[in-house]
Amino acid sequence: MSCKVALCRQDRWQFSLAFLKTILTYKLLNTWPQLISGHSSSFISKRLDNLPLVDETESAVMIILTTKAVVTLTAILMHLLAPVLLVQEGDQLLLQGENGKSIVWEMMQQQNSAKDISIWQAALPDAHEIRLPIQYFQDFFDADLLDNIVEQSNLYYTQKNPNNALKLDRNELEQFIGTVVYMSIVHLPRSRMYWSSECRVAQVADKFIHFNDNSNMAANNDGNYDKLFKIRPIIDSLLRKFQGLPQDQKLSVDEQMVPFKGRSSLKQYIPKKPYKCGYKIFVLCAFDTKGLVHSFDIHQGKIDPVPGEPDIGASGNIVLKLAQVSHGAVNRLLFFNNWFSSLDLFVALANKGIPTLGTVQQSRLQGCTFSTDTDMKKNERGTFEEKKVVVVNIQVRAVKWFDNRGVIVASTFAIAQPFSNVERWDRKLKKKVSVECPSIISLYNQFMGDVDTLDALIAYYRIHVKSKKYYHRFFFHFIDMAIVNSWLLYRRDCESLDVPRKKQKDLLTFRTSIAQALSKAIPTLEVRSDAVGHWPVVESGRQRCKLPNCKGQTVFKCLKCNVHLEFHE
Repeated sequence: MSCKVALCRQDRWQFSLAFLKTILTYKLLNTWPQLISGHSSSFISKRLDNLPLVDETESAVMIILTTKAVVTLTAILMHLLAPVLLVQEGDQLLLQGENGKSIVWEMMQQQNSAKDISIWQAALPDAHEIRLPIQYFQDFFDADLLDNIVEQSNLYYTQKNPNNALKLDRNELEQFIGTVVYMSIVHLPRSRMYWSSECRVAQVADKFIHFNDNSNMAANNDGNYDKLFKIRPIIDSLLRKFQGLPQDQKLSVDEQMVPFKGRSSLKQYIPKKPYKCGYKIFVLCAFDTKGLVHSFDIHQGKIDPVPGEPDIGASGNIVLKLAQVSHGAVNRLLFFNNWFSSLDLFVALANKGIPTLGTVQQSRLQGCTFSTDTDMKKNERGTFEEKKVVVVNIQVRAVKWFDNRGVIVASTFAIAQPFSNVERWDRKLKKKVSVECPSIISLYNQFMGDVDTLDALIAYYRIHVKSKKYYHRFFFHFIDMAIVNSWLLYRRDCESLDVPRKKQKDLLTFRTSIAQALSKAIPTLEVRSDAVGHWPVVESGRQRCKLPNCKGQTVFKCLKCNVHLEFHE
């Protein structure tokens, strides 16, 4: 006897009754929990055992359920089994795909576990010169972007004060950015302590910096309403530049938190993050350049499917969106964690020519069952199981490895072999022991940490300027992100030209150089000593000479450095 129940997303009430009647009729209660892991299985089993039966025949079982119970059971069952068909053939429970082929996982024997890995068919471009830090930064915050901020800030001020004008120019905006970058390097107890007479830019520092015209913003009930409208020009400009950067072979996707504790509909709470409250950004980073950002997407709540791509759920849709900048023809490798992973995602990316690897929850590998942690704990530490499945001509390998606890990793290019040994602390023996580790686990641990590296680099010298406006918080975060990206590109060029590590600028020196160039108080040493284009011009008013320890007043100004200087012997 066999039966099929199509788990389509239609009438939840009829689906729940049909599914539960099938379970009770064909006595699948001893079989279907194997398909579901964790507390969900026991949760549903306990409630099915207590269901009151009205009429029971050989062909069907009628049950009484409240509406709340049906919706709850439906939500759990559809989440676990929605993409498949449930099929019972004898005593075996199979998962059947929409094309009618069963999804059956095969246990791999290690002597037959070999699999070829594609070689990267591209290379990063060679650098021709080492540029100034400010030049790397201006690749992202270029003149067009700064001019747009100036225009929108002046417009916003005029809308708020029609009888007055802000008269902000690009020079003042650059000084403001340089000032807040300085504030991230030198921390003082109060923000007002930074605003001395030499560096104060009052027009910008207070509250009138703006990025988009409010008169063009759609209403909340409009279908075209954009929650990020006020910061959208900055996002679009930086996203286009980040996506145009040369990419490494190994890329990873992960979440990033922008700290914010104010009131906002965009704010998220993730208890396992160092900054638990804030704005969530999904980031695509490179491994070889240690955190270089290639794309990002700000979480706004609902995550729609990518146009032209299958809808595989919110977590999978965001990976497909970020992976659009990666071209599969050169065999780039993409890594992500179990929040994103699913069998549908592995198959969808493989069809686009992008090999993937990531940790995954067992409930997201339809039809795949591994030994429980309790059973694997009885064996020696380092025990693992490997299985494979072929879906639409795409082979997916899944490995469960038991260390202190079990972890499942799946991939379309990596396998368990070859093995390596890792050191672990043994509590009973009170010493370090060698534990066998599959290759697929080692690859994940090695390459899945780019976004964490980016977070660490940003956190070293984060701009801490308080503001109740969400778009100000994003603006300062994007400045930090652009500086880190600039430094990573600088390091890439230095390595390409074999510049010794001791002669390379660290992040603090690089950041300080950008702040100096933007604030224009004293030009950088490279600019002052290049001996090109330093022509004196006469100004109408006198200003203090910018040479250190000089207190003289002068009308002469360096045309290139844009600072007043006296003639000294």
